[in-house]
Amino acid sequence: MSNQTFELNAVVRGDELQGKGASRRLRKQNLVPAIVYGADKEPASIAIRYNELIKSLETESFFSHILTINVEGQGTEEVVIKALQRHPAKNTPMHADFQRIVRGQAMHITVPVHYVGAEDAPGHKAGGIFVSNATELEITAIPSKIPEYLTVDVSGMNIGDSIHLLDIQLPEGVAIRELEVTEPFNRTVATMQAPTVEVEEPIEPEANEEAAGTRDPEGDEEARKLQAQDDTHDAPKSDDE
Repeated sequence: MSNQTFELNAVVRGDELQGKGASRRLRKQNLVPAIVYGADKEPASIAIRYNELIKSLETESFFSHILTINVEGQGTEEVVIKALQRHPAKNTPMHADFQRIVRGQAMHITVPVHYVGAEDAPGHKAGGIFVSNATELEITAIPSKIPEYLTVDVSGMNIGDSIHLLDIQLPEGVAIRELEVTEPFNRTVATMQAPTVEVEEPIEPEANEEAAGTRDPEGDEEARKLQAQDDTHDAPKSDDE
């Protein structure tokens, strides 16, 4: 974890500031409703300064850092962000969940995954396409060991190669939570795929003739004969017949 720090200022939300209507009023006051929970303490309903939260969200490491929340009249809380609800159309923050940390106690947190060296990989130079299947992973670590992100070196990949969870080099004291369960699944997180080649289907001769407007002379002559016969049968008979 880097030395970068994040601090947010908040106020306590009383009973009168609970519920959807109250949340809308808070947002009009440039406050974002939030909750702080964990560490064997009672959950605390708070409201974060909107501008401060927006600025912090611009930094990727905000989501994998220990944050300090200064609650007016209540002191400070050391937390990590666990969930963020955004407006479906505006993408602005509408509600945040923060989990308290306990120094020295392992916790679960989601961190970004950065893939490096894709353009230098032999597979890429041969025309292969690098595809990543995981942009973030949930890890287990004590707060002081939480990394900003996980780095995966893919510079040695050839076409057809894959990288799995067990292939990721982890910092000391960090574990991938998916591999800690009773039945771990060593899933694929990245592949170097062969280039996609589009094959043009050949056009059938009949289709060519139809597209070009060509006609069959023999077929035309036969059609004329049949039409002449029809005309003879359909012609009105004279009174002499």
